[in-house]
Amino acid sequence: MSTGTFNRRWAEVIIETLTRHGIRHICIAPGSRSAPLTLAAAANGKLLCHTHFDERGLGHLALGLAKSSAEAVAIIVTSGTAVANLYPAIIEARLTGEKLVVLSADRPPELIGCGANQAIEQQAIFAHHAQTLNLPRPTAEISARWLVAALDELLGQQQNGAVHINIPLAEPLYGTDNGEYMSWRENLAGWWQGTQPWVSYDQHQAVKTHEQWLCWQQKRGVVIAGGGLTTAQGVRVAIWAEQLGWPLLADVQSHTGSPLPAADLWLANPLAQHTLAQAGIVVQFGSRLTSKRLLQWQESLTVPEFWLIDRLPGRREAANLPGCRIVADIDHWLERHPAPRQKPWALVLEPLVQRVQQQIAAACDRFGEAQLAHRLATLLPADGQLFIGNSLMVRLVDALGQLPAGYPVYCNRGASGIDGLISTAAGVQRGQPQPTLVVLGDISALYDLNALALLRSAPAPLVLIVVNNDGGQIFSLLPTPVAQRERFFCMPQHLHFEHAAAMFGLHYACPQDWQALQQSVEQGWRRDGVTLIELVVEPEAGAATLKRLVEQVAAL
Repeated sequence: MSTGTFNRRWAEVIIETLTRHGIRHICIAPGSRSAPLTLAAAANGKLLCHTHFDERGLGHLALGLAKSSAEAVAIIVTSGTAVANLYPAIIEARLTGEKLVVLSADRPPELIGCGANQAIEQQAIFAHHAQTLNLPRPTAEISARWLVAALDELLGQQQNGAVHINIPLAEPLYGTDNGEYMSWRENLAGWWQGTQPWVSYDQHQAVKTHEQWLCWQQKRGVVIAGGGLTTAQGVRVAIWAEQLGWPLLADVQSHTGSPLPAADLWLANPLAQHTLAQAGIVVQFGSRLTSKRLLQWQESLTVPEFWLIDRLPGRREAANLPGCRIVADIDHWLERHPAPRQKPWALVLEPLVQRVQQQIAAACDRFGEAQLAHRLATLLPADGQLFIGNSLMVRLVDALGQLPAGYPVYCNRGASGIDGLISTAAGVQRGQPQPTLVVLGDISALYDLNALALLRSAPAPLVLIVVNNDGGQIFSLLPTPVAQRERFFCMPQHLHFEHAAAMFGLHYACPQDWQALQQSVEQGWRRDGVTLIELVVEPEAGAATLKRLVEQVAAL
């Protein structure tokens, strides 16, 4: 039993080290090879343990927790394909910056490549999407100091994205703790009584004032606000742009309140294009823009100066514009670049935006997903949060809606996949236990249907609106061949969600008009638990409305 006991000691050091790097949440999937890690996590009173039977959903649960808590979140999985199922969440975290720490149990080296059960090559399984630490097989010949120092080096330098700690463990994996190897553990002396890492790493980067800021702040500028901003940063960027008198083009996930809403529509208008062409500088905060017209306008830029400020490193805009790429905390950058009070220079945009808003209201008079996107702000819970799915829904909200400034909005807009959306939303609410509105499409809901099990323990009221347009109607916006569109692209399933709600013990409603939808949502906020609202709409109506509005606004 000495091997089993030492596995426990090795795992205890690993788990305790996580807590020294600010980890409070750990997501655990069932597994035998990972048992020492699971038992050590369960015994550590500093951690909140979350469980799920599906590793793919577990990874997205951790992703959602990391989004809303703004903290690193750990994941424990067993060996084999359990590890591979985390890949989508790992990719998303790398693109959007959430910090995940994957602890994967592994077979010891002698069981790899010989046909042993549940044994695959796990080292560097996530390739460049995660930095990897491959630990040796646990042995008392390796000091506990080496183990914590190796872990501290990886975790102390993690600035964004996922890290992967691969941990080979030999049997036995269970058994009574007989107290052996305590002296090996206590080699860390007073570390066990403290709260700090064994080795700390200072990652502070000073933000410098741009040498030409005094000059460029006096010119005609445009501000773009994308994803990656906190709620407070979104409000601050909107105020900064307003003080400068520069128009703000805001993404649905920017938290700015979109002072000039529906940019995805009015950017197609020649007057708007002619006006914005007079800008001498464009300053973008964050990245991952949703709007097709905004991306097209960005690609067409010929301004003398383009600055992109984002906390994440790397290339953050697909147009590959020349300019200044600034890796910095947005709050710190704004402090170093104060905005003087100036008169707005693009006043012609305001009446245009008002006319566009009138066009949207007229086009969204019929009950459906376009109307939902346009009026979504009226359904939001007080002191709550919003999670928007991908594909057509997020585009409709970006183009037709206007969300309150500073209201928390979450999306998976890194890889923009539809996998794991319900799981991510569940994690968001566990990280911030507030009333939560979730809006996504029917195919997205089907993709992650078993994540409804995660919602059964919702810490606050949650309303999940599933827009059932019978398939992936995002393809109705794209030039897919009509003859093959339904079978190979939209893939209508002709399914409804009433029985899914019943299976997982959720409240259910299927309103047929806007008043009934409002009543169902309001009732959801008044009661505990989860309400699944199925919105059955005409399949192509939402996409058709968006297409028609783009054409109408371009002709204004």
